[in-house]
Amino acid sequence: MVQQKMVMRLSMADAKKRAKALRTAVSIHGVVSVKLEDDKIIVVGDGVDSVNLTKVMRKKMGSYVELLSVAEEQEEEKKEENTKVEAVVSWPNHVSFVPQYVYSIPEEPWSRGSGCIIL
Repeated sequence: MVQQKMVMRLSMADAKKRAKALRTAVSIHGVVSVKLEDDKIIVVGDGVDSVNLTKVMRKKMGSYVELLSVAEEQEEEKKEENTKVEAVVSWPNHVSFVPQYVYSIPEEPWSRGSGCIIL
């Protein structure tokens, strides 16, 4: 789905009203981000009904809420173009191996000869 950017103007007299407006906007299913600018609230959502959002904001806030604009969000396309980075993986040229050790067993004096101790 296409993300939409909705701008609404509402009266937010104090910090308590601002917090309530943010909580109300975020509680709607499909809302991706919410931003406050002075007396405006900017909501970016994926498949959010702007009229329904305005009605819910009016009901919860108990004050005047005006829907100013609804537009498609186009910032993601710009981000995708700028974030094309190719990773280069280089492996070391040397080959590591386990060193081989040669063990020599010292010979006993009685084992020289035929190999039989009894004879």
